[in-house]
Amino acid sequence: MAEIRVTSGRDGMVRVSAGRLSYDDEAAPGPDFTRAVLEVAGALLVWPVLGEPGPPVAEVHDVERAQQWLWALYGEEVAVAVQEAQAAQAAPEAQEGSPVRELTIPPTALAHSAARLAFGHWAARWWPASYTDGIGELEPGVLGLELAALTHECQELFADSDDFGDVDDFSGFSGFSGFHDSAADLIEEHEAALDPLIQWWRTATPQPTATTRHLDHVLRLIDDAADSAGLDGPALRRLRSALDQEQGPSLATAPVDPGTLFARQGGYALAAGAPSSAGDRVIARGSGTNDWRRYPPGFVDAAEDAVSWTARALGARRQIEVEVVAHVTAPVSGVPLVAEVLVDGGRPNRVPLDRRDDVWTGRGDLDLGPGPELSVATATPHIEVGVLLPGFDPGHGPGDRTDRDAVRELVRRRLTEAARAQQVTDAAQLPPHTGPDTRMPPFLAETLAAAATEEDY
Repeated sequence: MAEIRVTSGRDGMVRVSAGRLSYDDEAAPGPDFTRAVLEVAGALLVWPVLGEPGPPVAEVHDVERAQQWLWALYGEEVAVAVQEAQAAQAAPEAQEGSPVRELTIPPTALAHSAARLAFGHWAARWWPASYTDGIGELEPGVLGLELAALTHECQELFADSDDFGDVDDFSGFSGFSGFHDSAADLIEEHEAALDPLIQWWRTATPQPTATTRHLDHVLRLIDDAADSAGLDGPALRRLRSALDQEQGPSLATAPVDPGTLFARQGGYALAAGAPSSAGDRVIARGSGTNDWRRYPPGFVDAAEDAVSWTARALGARRQIEVEVVAHVTAPVSGVPLVAEVLVDGGRPNRVPLDRRDDVWTGRGDLDLGPGPELSVATATPHIEVGVLLPGFDPGHGPGDRTDRDAVRELVRRRLTEAARAQQVTDAAQLPPHTGPDTRMPPFLAETLAAAATEEDY
C-alpha cells in the first residue's frame, strides 16, 4: 500500500505524489540520471531510480486526457481526487500546493508495467556500461524490442502518437528526447534482433525458468503489438509461426548460450598513449570528471576514472594531453567530442578529441599565466578536465561521484540477480530486492549482459 497526496500544482497543474518531490521543485533530489521519466497523455510521470519503490510522481497538465489512465495507474479514488483538484483551482480561496486529498492505494498492474517501461528507457540512456568497471553493455536491439512490448502493454497511458514525444519539452530533463517511440516504431527499428530472440526462446532449457517465461511473454506482446499496428515482414511472420506452433523450448533442442546469438564487440584493448616529444617534462597529471550528462549514451566508458590528463612543458610551451576511454560502441569518426579544460578556475578551453583504437585522445596548448619561467617547483597549476559533446552538453549540473557510484551499485546488483534468474525455475526463490527495482525482474538485455564472458569484459 502507498500513501498518495493530491495537490494543486504550479501553472494550473495537479500533482499526484507519494512523499516525493516533483521534477520542477527546486529541492528535487538528484541529477537527471537518478530519475526515470515517462511522458504520457496529459502528464509527466517520474520515478526515483535510487529511492524507495512506489507509485510515480505525476505532474498532470491536462486532466481530461489523463483521466484515461489515472484510474488504472492509481485507482478510482485518485482519479476522482485529481478531477476535484482541477475544479478547486478555480475557487477564489484556492492556494497553490494545498492538499486536496490524502489516500492509501494498493499497487496496480499498470503501475508495475509503467515503472518497468520507465526504467527501461532510463537504462537506454544512463546504463553505466564500462570495460574498466566490468559492467557489460545492454544489447540495444533486445532492449528496444522489450521496450516495444512494454509500450504495447502500457498503451492506455498514451492517447495518440503525440504522446510519443520529446521530454525536453519539460525543463530540467535534457537528454531524454526520443525515448517514447510507439511500439510499432520500436519494433521496426530493432527488427534485426527479432530472429536471434526467437532462437533464444526456442533453444532455451526445456525446464521453464524465470528467463524463459519472460522471453515467452515478451515475444507474445511483440506479436500482438505488430498485429495491432498492421506490421509485416519475414521476421514477424516467423515469430507468428513459431508462436502458433508453440515452438518454444523442447527436450529435442540443445540449449544455446544466448550470448552467441547476438553480435558483440570483440576484444577490447586500450591503446597506448601518444608518444611524448623529446625534451618535454611533466608538470602535472590526474583524472578528470566523467559527467554522464554531458554526452550521448554510447560515447564514453562510464567508469569514474575514464578521463585522464597529463600537462607537459615543452620549452616555453605548455600543453595538455587528454585521454578518455571510449565506450565499446563509440563512433570511430565524425563526432566532435571535446575535453573541457580549466586551469586555476579560469576560462574553459576546449581540446578536440579523436577516436584512436579504444581511446578518445587530444592535445592542446595551455595558458598557465606566469610565463616561461614556470617550473614544477614554483607553481603547480590546478587543472580540471571534463568531456562533452558540443550542442548536446546541458552544462554543469547537480550530481557527483556519490550519485554515480550508487547507480553502479544498483546495476551490479541487477546483473547479479539476472544471472541467477536464468537458473531459477520458481520466481519465489529469487532473493528479495532491496532497492528501487523491487519486484522488477531483469530485462532480457540485462540477462545477456550478465552472461557476458570475461573475454568480453
